[in-house]
Amino acid sequence: MTQPASEERRGGPDGAPASGPPSPTLTSSPNSADSAGSSAAKDPTASSAAGDRPAHGARTDKTPSPSGGWRDLGLRLDVRNLSLLGVLAALIVVGGITRPEQFLAGTNLQLVLTQASVIGVVTVGMTFVITSGGIDLSVGAIVALASVWATTLATQEFGFAGILFTAVVVGLGCGLVNGVLIAYGGMVPFIATLAMLASARGLALLITEGKTQIVTVNSVLDLGLPDAYVLGIPPLVLVFAAVTVIGWLILNRTTFGRRTVAVGGNAEAARLAGIDVRRQRLYLYLLSGLCCGIAAFLLIILAGSGQNTNGNLYELDAIAAAIIGGTLLSGGRGTIVGSVLGVLIFTTITNIFALNNLQSDVQQIAKGAIIVAAVLVQRRTARPGEA
Repeated sequence: MTQPASEERRGGPDGAPASGPPSPTLTSSPNSADSAGSSAAKDPTASSAAGDRPAHGARTDKTPSPSGGWRDLGLRLDVRNLSLLGVLAALIVVGGITRPEQFLAGTNLQLVLTQASVIGVVTVGMTFVITSGGIDLSVGAIVALASVWATTLATQEFGFAGILFTAVVVGLGCGLVNGVLIAYGGMVPFIATLAMLASARGLALLITEGKTQIVTVNSVLDLGLPDAYVLGIPPLVLVFAAVTVIGWLILNRTTFGRRTVAVGGNAEAARLAGIDVRRQRLYLYLLSGLCCGIAAFLLIILAGSGQNTNGNLYELDAIAAAIIGGTLLSGGRGTIVGSVLGVLIFTTITNIFALNNLQSDVQQIAKGAIIVAAVLVQRRTARPGEA
């Protein structure tokens, strides 16, 4: 017997059974992120807006719907992540065959992880923004501005704390401007962040006057030395791991994450469910700016300087990593694990090309092909209404 239409929607964005009847958020939000626990339908605001009485004809038990249940979604997410792990493993094999002594050396693997840390932190913030249905083209410029502002002579006089504080505050400030323009100014995210990209790059050039600002604070520079490694792991990698874990927990285990998915799935339905969509978007761009500030500090440690060219094309790399990881560009589904795997794949490709002395144009072509393939796979595996 055919099940009523209302029954098919009783699960949340990840297909898990909801505690209440269908709500506006419940009926419109597509699939969520990394685990079966992330659901906009579990938002207290959303459930209270729907009332306590089940809809006519709806089933009152807790059994997941046969179509689109959480097991089905979990399988598709696992297949996607396993596919990315397969691609990464294949790249490691290629690197091991073409340059076994150099690629498989411990120092080179540390270098790959260190280089992935900076763009990886940016990608975590970008994943939240894209999951909400937005975009941030200014992340690379924000990293550049934060790095040069934090390495001025006036800032370096305050030592380690001054550099870290300045980088984070500049990132938050730029994120605040983006958030206010988009959430309360009604500007399209593409236009607002494009304007921030141009402004931040220009301000970074004005501060540096086209010169490289050398860091002289030893406590900052020492973090990039092998003596600072913890069990052979660079401090930058530890920071990246911490940001990744925190980002995963926020997206998959908090109300903030469920509201992010709900806004990306259907902003109007989220608003009707009681979610303050404008405030949520403001918080998301603040989060993106915070990640840019942290990434700028990591880049200062890695390069030992601040330049107005820092973070060049980070926005494209972050968006590409998030997309091939499984985050929907249209919003409504995001995956931190997939985004991190995407970052590692791109960083490994760059490293293999550098070790084999291949030209950068071929590298860019390879990245472009991977992005196109990932989007095509997304469209084939997505359920109706996701792509």
